[in-house]
Amino acid sequence: MSSLSEFLEASAARHQHLCPRQVLGVRMGMRAAVELGLDLPQSDKRVYAFVETDGCLVDGIVAATGCHVGRRTMQIVDFGKVAATFVDTASGTALRIFPHPESRHAALRYAPGESDSWHAQLTGYQVMPDEALLVVQPVELKVSMAAIISQPGLRAVCAQCGEEIMNEREVVHGGIVLCRSCAGERYYQVREQPAVLSQG
Repeated sequence: MSSLSEFLEASAARHQHLCPRQVLGVRMGMRAAVELGLDLPQSDKRVYAFVETDGCLVDGIVAATGCHVGRRTMQIVDFGKVAATFVDTASGTALRIFPHPESRHAALRYAPGESDSWHAQLTGYQVMPDEALLVVQPVELKVSMAAIISQPGLRAVCAQCGEEIMNEREVVHGGIVLCRSCAGERYYQVREQPAVLSQG
């Protein structure tokens, strides 16, 4: 496994600076490696991460674990929480890791020379022992990893909009294959285009 400083350097390069939440993300990923007994960052797709917020934390987790959205080994579940669940897809073991509730205040003790809490967290989170910084919860998933991972090459076409659907994300209503949007699960609404008046 790479060192903390190497992971932080990789995270900062991705994020263009280093901040406390990136440090947390790296430390969470490193702790997951220890708890799962795996060598991270991974070169395969054995570990899957559910991250409960977007932003800085994600970059730290990506650097330390090799999990990321583009490789389909990470999913953002936006609960607005600095927490992540790491799943060993081979064994089914799942661990949720989040900062200890006292970690912000504890960081001040580990970085007494810093002038403000942000810098104290940035420095303190790098040197605090895991027990003071993180909480590890064994968890059971309420979602199917087999369904999330799916199988390569599976495609369907929505009978309503005609768009392609990958990774078995289609739904079937009355024998008709639909995408989730056409089935009513939309996060957007198509705006009507203004009518174009013919000239002349």
